[in-house]
Amino acid sequence: MTRFIAANRRQFLAGLSAAAAASLLPEAPALAQTPRKGGKFRYAIVGASTSDAFDPSTFADIAPGMMSWQSRSNLVELGPDLKLKPELAESFEGTEGARKWVFRLRKGVEFHNGKSLTVEDVIYSLKLHTRPDSKSSIKPTLDGIAEMKADGKDVLVITLKEPNADFPFALADYHAQIVPDGTTNFNDGIGTGPYVMKSFDPGVRCTGTRFGNYWKEGHGNFDEVECFAIADSTARMNGLVTGDLDAVMFVDTKTLNMIERAPGLKVIKVQSGSHMTLPMLSTTAPFDNNDVRLALKFAIDRQELVDKLLRGNAVIGNDHPIAPGTPYFAADLPQRGFDPEKSRFHLKKAGLDKLTVPLSASNVILDIGSDAASLYRESAAKAGIDIQVVQEPADGYWSNVWQKKPFCESYFGARPTPDAIFSLAYGTNAPWNETFWSNSRFDELMKQGRAQLDETKRKEIYGEMQRILHDEGGTIVPFFPAMIDATSDKIATGTVAGNLNMDGGRAADRWWFA
Repeated sequence: MTRFIAANRRQFLAGLSAAAAASLLPEAPALAQTPRKGGKFRYAIVGASTSDAFDPSTFADIAPGMMSWQSRSNLVELGPDLKLKPELAESFEGTEGARKWVFRLRKGVEFHNGKSLTVEDVIYSLKLHTRPDSKSSIKPTLDGIAEMKADGKDVLVITLKEPNADFPFALADYHAQIVPDGTTNFNDGIGTGPYVMKSFDPGVRCTGTRFGNYWKEGHGNFDEVECFAIADSTARMNGLVTGDLDAVMFVDTKTLNMIERAPGLKVIKVQSGSHMTLPMLSTTAPFDNNDVRLALKFAIDRQELVDKLLRGNAVIGNDHPIAPGTPYFAADLPQRGFDPEKSRFHLKKAGLDKLTVPLSASNVILDIGSDAASLYRESAAKAGIDIQVVQEPADGYWSNVWQKKPFCESYFGARPTPDAIFSLAYGTNAPWNETFWSNSRFDELMKQGRAQLDETKRKEIYGEMQRILHDEGGTIVPFFPAMIDATSDKIATGTVAGNLNMDGGRAADRWWFA
């Protein structure tokens, strides 16, 4: 999706780029400043685990991806305007109806060990995700590759099994970071990114120093970076207020007003397509019954969650992952609301008078997971549903709870296209299919959407997919929260991207001390 496309595809792909960008444009204004070098940037993030490793194909959360982005880069990236643009590639184009993609690598790029970037490095890095045991979120897309080969010294040609107009977007994902060919010790952090990794303590912190041969002008501005994994919101806010931290991810809405009023601090708030989910394992009783799933969907008071937990800093979800206001959002789909009577109706259809289910919850989910579960328990009780909240520890949540416990909480960062989230979390063979839900019609539509170049038909396809998820899917999507981070007023940010927290996960690369 880029201006670097062949002439007969330029308008189509540029249009998709504009649509993706418009769906998530940040509210934060750009600062008319020239980035300057210097200083030590200390920031805190959420979602890290002691089981984290720096193999990009294993990242289960943005946290290790963000730490790794301190020292690595991608072939392409989503810019602050959320348009796809070259990174390690200096240009790329799609031909043959989006079946063949040609990437011309940037010259003079070095890894931290002095090795020059080659096509073989890119091929090796992408093949990490197609290993049979890989659970990488971009595996479904990269499994669509028929061939990768070099065309001369600096050109990579990727031929797909089937046309995929969205293919380059997968290469901007935090999983698609480039490592040297043959890498086996991933925890050394060697990459082409802005900082040379100095230390990595999984689930605790990652440090680095500026890479002298970093090629990206105006980026990698700090002398040093220190990223801390701090799950506790109070600890993060205290670190920011006392000056021990320069920036924090996820400002708790309960303390938002205090942070907004505090001298020397500023809040970064961006509405995006990131969203909370409540996945039910649809292969496990009682969630294998769609009427039970519908009963649970009608039993949650979405507006109450938005009002009480997020102080209005969110938009209500409709049990699919496409955010309101985005180009492919199915606006004609009726909004599901809190309705205890409809919930009881579906319980009765399932042959039940009442229902008792455990719900695994943790504040690793947007800092509000525990409170959200408690409010859900109260609203569901009005429909005859007893939700037994199980408080789970933050550390190890993604490895011990998610995709294992039958009913839990989760969240996803914004994806730039519908296919990116559908193929990640909803297709039958999607690596992050939280519910193990399978629908043959949905899978067929997903294939059609990738190959469809007519925008009107594409919108119809994605609209039907949203309806299927709304009516039959195993996931409750209660809301799309605004992403709220905070920094010292000494930090300059420019325009802040809205696809992931902390400027699309690239704060260490893009920000500087004013």
